[in-house]
Amino acid sequence: MALTIDKKALPVISTSPLLNQAYNLLQDYLAISKFKVVAMLVLTAWVGLALAPDVGRGIVVQFISLLGIGLLSAAAAVINHVVDSEIDSKMARTRHRPVAKGRLTKTHALSFAAVIGVAGFMMLMVWANTLTAILTLFALVGYAFIYTSFLKRATPQNIVIGGLAGAMPPLLGWVSETNQMAAAPWLLVMIIFTWTPPHFWALAIARKSDYERAKIPMLPVTHGIDFCKTCVVAYTILLTIVCVLPYLIGMSGAIYLVGASVLNALFLYKAVKLKLAPNDDTAMDLFRFSIIHLMVLFVILFIDKWLPL
Repeated sequence: MALTIDKKALPVISTSPLLNQAYNLLQDYLAISKFKVVAMLVLTAWVGLALAPDVGRGIVVQFISLLGIGLLSAAAAVINHVVDSEIDSKMARTRHRPVAKGRLTKTHALSFAAVIGVAGFMMLMVWANTLTAILTLFALVGYAFIYTSFLKRATPQNIVIGGLAGAMPPLLGWVSETNQMAAAPWLLVMIIFTWTPPHFWALAIARKSDYERAKIPMLPVTHGIDFCKTCVVAYTILLTIVCVLPYLIGMSGAIYLVGASVLNALFLYKAVKLKLAPNDDTAMDLFRFSIIHLMVLFVILFIDKWLPL
């Protein structure tokens, strides 16, 4: 005998408008925090922490330190959304962002940035150390104010100069563990620093008309797409060289060397293809791959730490 269900007899579950509103608000706050970008930054900070000498800090303390770095990074992202809201409204890629669209006011966004920024700073002061807190605050100022408010609008080298702020997390992770500077984590910073220009220039090539409309002097706008492609290839070659340095100084082993070589070969292939044999999707393909490249590269660094050959 088949089982039949009377659908009319089932209770009707209605979604509360208040819950929908709360969910949408949460989505907007996550969006202005650039959650995915911050998650990748925290990943690189975690690898920097993992590669640092073990000083016996507990996992909970390490987690709170990384959370503090993440919250300050998110605060910088929120300020970026506020400062760039007018520009964002003119670009197809960004015009639906919460502040640009008016779903969140600048006051609400800045208040949110202040809350998570102060919380992150206090976490680092209490559970990490003063040096980490200050360096992370400097990174926030570098990205949210020096890059976003000035460099982005002033020079086509904005990504090159301003990229240092976004490259700091591995050093921050290391310093949170050791409370001191060292040469090794600066190599990790250099990897992200040299990775940043080809990553963003690939996007700028694909979205050149957006940047022209917003009057942002990105390299393909000021110097042309062909010159920008040449710079992408040059920086990708530099990135390939820099990525070998952790192995050469004994910071990493064979697992990292092999993994980094494969990733950089693919990166260079896609950069050369963008220069010599582009199609409609070549620039975005390079941009998307660059994200995978950085994420996998740092995961391999971590694996190499625990599975040395």
